[in-house]
Amino acid sequence: MASAPLTSSRELMTLGLFVFSMDTALYDALTRSREWRHATADRFGARAASQFVGPGADNISLSGRIVPEIAGSYSAIETLAAMAAEGDSYPLIDGLGRILGHYRIVRLDEDHAVIMAGGIPRNIAFRLELERSDDAGDGQGSIAGSQ
Repeated sequence: MASAPLTSSRELMTLGLFVFSMDTALYDALTRSREWRHATADRFGARAASQFVGPGADNISLSGRIVPEIAGSYSAIETLAAMAAEGDSYPLIDGLGRILGHYRIVRLDEDHAVIMAGGIPRNIAFRLELERSDDAGDGQGSIAGSQ
């Protein structure tokens, strides 16, 4: 039996207590890069021997645009920057309730455009880089029950 999403259709994902939504920051692209590690040892007269030693890096990049007149808020960027400055890891949960793992914010890029009076941007393009920081678990858990 499929589980129902834990969030409304306006919510895309949560990072800790930060909810990516129409009211905060909508991302329009998610890129995930995962690696698996193999140790190798040279052998005389033969190819190197290799052995699987476990999962490697697991990085996620979210990019989107905040246009406060339509969706998002300027304070969302500051909230994400404050979370990054704490250096903590946060659970990352998608809109279906799947736990992707614990991630820390390692980079936040902003591009302010269409500057209005007072230096206020009409929109902010952002790119958030996340790095997995929990154990080697598969990250396929769910708080919604069986899938």
